[in-house]
Amino acid sequence: MGKESTQEQVLRASKEIAVKFIEVGRLSPSNFAEAFKNIYDAIDATVKGAPVNVTTSGINSEKS
Repeated sequence: MGKESTQEQVLRASKEIAVKFIEVGRLSPSNFAEAFKNIYDAIDATVKGAPVNVTTSGINSEKS
């Protein structure tokens, strides 16, 4: 069994968080695409050490 890439780990973590949000009713099919992208971007930015801003309209990573 080989090592999982960082991208695969970020994707797996994003999926797990999205599933939990669906289970508790915080995420619905109508906003899934946008919410999943925000979750993925936040985790990816965190792993890469980039600052992340959480706003009422979503999660924004500050990429330079």
